[in-house]
Amino acid sequence: MRGVHARVTPGGEDGEVNARDRDVEGRARSARPRDGLGRPLPYGEPGVERQPEGVVRSPGETVREAQRLLDAGMPFHAHEVFEDAWKSGPEGDAPLWRGLAQLAVGLTHAARGNAVGGARLLRRGAAGIEGLDGGPYGIDVPGLVRWARELAGRVEGGGPTVDPVREAPRLAGGGPA
Repeated sequence: MRGVHARVTPGGEDGEVNARDRDVEGRARSARPRDGLGRPLPYGEPGVERQPEGVVRSPGETVREAQRLLDAGMPFHAHEVFEDAWKSGPEGDAPLWRGLAQLAVGLTHAARGNAVGGARLLRRGAAGIEGLDGGPYGIDVPGLVRWARELAGRVEGGGPTVDPVREAPRLAGGGPA
């Protein structure tokens, strides 16, 4: 995982100082702790350990780690696992991992109460993986497509708040866990 450092830079005309967290390459990256849904918490609060970035895993390891995070109610962190697979894996697998990342972020937004964004990302992810042949890596693509579209409809319909643990999909078995 890249380290995050605070860097102080000169501010505006009055000489104020802007502190902005940066990673070791100098890119803006918040060092604030995060909750299980990836929301920033105040500095100093206990948070959930961030997923390390840039981890190269086998497809099986990706599915197992993402399922563990989904089952723990941490779909934002599962999305990061899928994103690593999408960026580091073979180009031909990118649509699968990208679609799964979108499903995880859709669940994240729905659990945060963002019905519009959650439904949109669930549908986008479902469309991205729909029709992928053979259930690559044991993933139940048709089951995930059904799960995502059903959850998107409930979220848009103003259903109850989404519980990310109860609504976690089974990657290898479709539907809720």
